[in-house]
This record gives sequence, structure tokens and C-alpha cells, in this order.
Amino acid sequence: MHIRLLGGIEVVSAGGQPLHFATRKTSLLFAALVLAGPKGLRRERAAAMLWADSGEQQARNSLRQALVDIRRLFPSTGDEAIRLEGNADTIWLAANADEADIWIFDRKCRADDSISLAAAADLYRGDLLDGLSSPGEIDDWLVPLRTNYTRKALDLAERLSLLPELGSREEQACETLAERLVRLDSCAEQAHRALIRIFRRRGKTNDAFRQFLACREALKRELSVEPEEATRALVERIETPAMERPKDPAADGGPPAIELSRLEAKAEPMRPAASVPEKPSIAVLPFQNMSGDAEQDYFTDGVVEEITTALSHVNWLFVIARNSAFAYKGQAVDVARVARELGVRYVLEGSVRRAGRRLRVSGQLVEAAAAVSLWADRFEGDVSEVFELQDLVASSVIGAISPRLEQAEMARAKRKPTESLDAYDHYLRGMASLYRWTREGLEEALPQFYKAIELDPDFAAAEGAAAWCYFWRMANGWMTDRQKETAEVSRLVGNVAISGQDDAVALAFSGLALGYVTGDYEAGSALADRALMLNPNCAAAWSASGCLKACHDDPDIAIEHMSRARRLSPLDPLTFFMQTFTAFAHFVAGRYDAAWPLAEAASRTQPYYLTGLRVAAASNAMAGRLDAASKHIARSLALDPELTLSNLKHRVGQIRPAYFAKYVEALRLAGLPE
Repeated sequence: MHIRLLGGIEVVSAGGQPLHFATRKTSLLFAALVLAGPKGLRRERAAAMLWADSGEQQARNSLRQALVDIRRLFPSTGDEAIRLEGNADTIWLAANADEADIWIFDRKCRADDSISLAAAADLYRGDLLDGLSSPGEIDDWLVPLRTNYTRKALDLAERLSLLPELGSREEQACETLAERLVRLDSCAEQAHRALIRIFRRRGKTNDAFRQFLACREALKRELSVEPEEATRALVERIETPAMERPKDPAADGGPPAIELSRLEAKAEPMRPAASVPEKPSIAVLPFQNMSGDAEQDYFTDGVVEEITTALSHVNWLFVIARNSAFAYKGQAVDVARVARELGVRYVLEGSVRRAGRRLRVSGQLVEAAAAVSLWADRFEGDVSEVFELQDLVASSVIGAISPRLEQAEMARAKRKPTESLDAYDHYLRGMASLYRWTREGLEEALPQFYKAIELDPDFAAAEGAAAWCYFWRMANGWMTDRQKETAEVSRLVGNVAISGQDDAVALAFSGLALGYVTGDYEAGSALADRALMLNPNCAAAWSASGCLKACHDDPDIAIEHMSRARRLSPLDPLTFFMQTFTAFAHFVAGRYDAAWPLAEAASRTQPYYLTGLRVAAASNAMAGRLDAASKHIARSLALDPELTLSNLKHRVGQIRPAYFAKYVEALRLAGLPE
């Protein structure tokens, strides 16, 4: 089976037979299911998304008919590779990971090698679902997705062009992708930069200059702006004899050719470099107002102030004050130079554009020294929602970049020679080991955290992470001395409560460990609540609170908190943990058909997480899916041979008695021995 969504929609059976949907709306529904992936699409959402202009009953009927059409289509091919499945609330496609170009594209984009990135570049044949929707139709659903994949393609072109070693095949894939992106949007500056770099690799300096001129002309014509400093720097550094420079197009009525000396004269004077602090450091630059409307300056500056203030609540992060960053307002700046002058490792830049009543805010997080984009996204809203949009941008940016910053710092710590380690590097190395989610990784992590605490006795983040390790030890049945380890959790959490009063992540980890390991739900929740008060954009705090509420309190509030955590950090390495306890909350609420798909998704992502396997087994059993439940029990026993119903409480902690009784009943039904 082959499914293509990039550049249009095309579905071909395993035998090479093109498949045609009955209606355009059926095609859109199928595409939406592909894009939703294994988590699926809620029926109510699908009906509202595609049949918004119909009455509620008519929308449901149209959805039902479209699903019938899709189900009829696939069995007729005799192809078992893809199936449409669902329950009362949700529908999803069961398919192999290589069936759809969009799935392969996403997977290859996450790689670091040139071959995988080039394969992703080959897959991007145009806009997502190009030509399938009418103007104004399903904008709320499709436009953000299309924008997201365009951004991914632009980032991909730039990443490929920046690789130090690129074979001819990969270089050609990069060039083809960049050319395609420029055809789609003549102002796609990242694509222009990729082409300039490709031409420079080949020694074609004239072509590099011409590409710059094409970029500059498009930006002037469409947006009335000059190219970014990063684009200008690419041609400023080219040393080309005058005779090799391209003919000045001004003679033909075109824009004048670039004059390097004039560009150098216009460059801002270099400020002295500042020292970079040991802990991760960031500057939020003034966002560009691309609207041509000075009235929007207040909104643009407000977004930056909100983001800067929220980042300053992240205890482990050094944030440049607003006034220092705003010294660069109105300048076309080079990110590497700004980072050097302000003494920071990371720079967040962005822009605001108004089109009619729509506002678009874009942001990008850059690791300055490596010139690598760690994160980028766009947010759109109506002008009437200006302040709500400002809050959304600020909270989304904080939630998205905090884990990216931490992951970048962990990678940096592992690259440092061991003799240069200090307390913070030990902490980062411990987190990197912990994030392997294996017993061996956890056994490597704990000594790193204790070494960090030894070097800095007030290092709350390391103490909170160590307490968190004991949470994982208990959940997976790895505790060797339950009484001693429980006492150690209480000691570590007590230290965090004193030394980490302003560290939201440390408080969140500590609260979760305290509530789960010692059973002190009230004290654990108080720490999670304090973390949320300190930083309401902290995904770790929302997920810790959600876990505690799922085990002890209101399952619907637990689901709401976990949902907030996932919105704030959609690519979080702890997504499987959030899915597991969302599933457990549905389980205790009696919504078994909503629980088991989430638990199974968590188990696929992290097959060594025993809580996920147990929740999947319990949910499947209560949903009447006993074969699936027994498979999860078998996997659980293979990883934890001593697990029984009688010692289950030593894995799940002191959860609410009624919840525990239901859990035991379900796992007994699934086949867990007494």
C-alpha cells in the first residue's frame, strides 16, 4: 500500500492499483485519519471538522457514510496492510509505519544523517494535500498542518545544506527540495539560503549571487523588507574577483547587483563578546513586525515580554533581561553575533504579520554556535483575540522550548570531556541516562545525581531527579530495599522543599515521587501545586499533578492536566508517561474503550515501561479484549517475573482503595497470577 499526502493525495494498493474515494470529503476524512496517526480522531471532531455547515445529526450521518465508503474501498483490494478501526468515540487507521509518505517524512526528518534527510527531502513534493480543499474550507484544521509541514521542509532544506559532508545524491535532493520550496513561496528565505550554500559548495559564485538577488527582489516586492542578516552573510563572505561577479541587472530594469563593500559598511559595529554562563543561557530578541503597521508594535513587544518573563521562572536557565535584548530592536541581526555579544548559547527570534483580520506569529529557537534550529512554529488568530493569542504564543513557546533546551544541554554535556565535569554536567548526564528508561540507564543515572548533590548540596534539581528515580524503581519492581528507599525519597523531597522553592521541575518530580512512593498524596499534590504556581507553563508540573490525581483523586481533572502537559510539550520524551496516566484515568472512570488505545500507544513508544503494560492489560480486559490483555500480561511477566496480584501494591503505591480494587479485578481477568 502507498499513501501520498505531500503534494496532493494519492492512494495505491499493494498491487499497484490506484484507489479512488467516492467524494472529496471522504478523501479529506481519510487524509485526516492518516495525519492523526495511531492516536486516531474523535468522531465528534471529525464531523465538526468536515461538515461544520451541516446540522449535528446530518454531520454524523455524513461521517458514517464516509466511513462506510472507506471500509468498502480497502477490503476490495485484498490488501490487509491497512485497516479502519474504531470505537464509540474514536476512529483510527491500523497500518504499517511505511505505508504513508507523511509518516516516513516525519521519521526521516528526526534523523541526523544525510541519507535519511535526503530521503525525507525526496518525499516533499509540494504542500500538504495540495489542491484538495477549497479556499476558506476546513482552514482551522488544514492550514496549521500545512504550515507546519512547510516549516519542516524549510528546516530540512537548511539542515541538509549545512551538513559538512554531503554526497552528490544528497546534495541534489537538497537542491531539488529548496527549488520546490522557492517555487511555492518566493519569499522562503531558508530555501534561498540552502541554494546559495549549494552553489557555493560547487564553486558557482555567480549562481550564488543570482540566488541572493532573486531572494532580495522577492522580499522587497512581496513584503517590503530586506533579507535577513544570515542570508546577507552568506554572500558577504564570498571572495569573488570583480570580473566573475554577475552582470548588474539594473541595466535591464532589474534591481542593482549586491555591493559587498556597501553591505559591510551598513553592518552594525561589533560589540565586545560577553562570557557565557555555565548553565544554559538564552536571549529573546525583539520580534520583527512584518505587518507594515506600527500599531502592531505593542503586540509584538508584548509577546517578547511575556516569553522573557515566563522563561525567567525556569530555575536552571539564565535569561538575558528585556532591556539588553531590546538594544537590537529594528536591526537586521546575525544570531551568532548577538549570542557572542550577549554571552548566551541560545537565541529565540520571531516575527508578527497581520493579513486582514488574521495575525500570524512565528518563532524559532537557534543554538547559535552550531547555527542549528532546535524548534520553530507558527501561531495564528483573529485580531480581536490579540491578547489571548499573545498568551497562547508565550505559553506554547515556553512549553515547547524548555524540553528542547534540556535535551540540547544533555547532548552537550555528553560531548564534554569527563575531566571537566561539574555539578550541572553530572545532573545532565544523569538525565540522559534516565531518559533511556531501562534498568541499566536508571542505575547509571542515580550515581550521577548523587555526585551532583555532593558537589552542590543545595542542587534541588538533582535531588528532585534522584527522588524521581525511586518513583521509576518502584513502578517497575526494581526496588531492592523498599523501606530504605522509601525513607530516602522522604529525605530527598524534604531537601527540595527547602532548597528548591523556586524550581518548578524539582518540585514537580519530588511531589510525584512523594505521592506515589510514600503514599502522601496531600503533601505530594501541594508540591505539584506550588510548581504550577511558580511556572504555569511547566509541562512536568502538569503531568505530575495529573498522575497524582489519576491515582488518588478526580480522573477527569487528571485527564485535563495531562492534556495541558501534552499541549505544552507535544514532543516531550515523557509523552508515553502522560499517555499511560491519561489511560489510567479513563480506566478508573470506566471508559475502557478510551483507555486501551492510549495505553497501547504508550507501550509501543516505551515497551519497557511496566506501568504502561499493566494499564494496557487492565483496560483491554475490561473492554472485553482478553486476547490483547493476555499478551500485555505475558510481556509484563517477561520483564517482571515476580509480579503477582498479591505484590501489585508494591508496584503501584498507595493509590485510592476503590481504584486499586478495580485494577486488581481487571488484571486478574487479564490473567495475572494470584
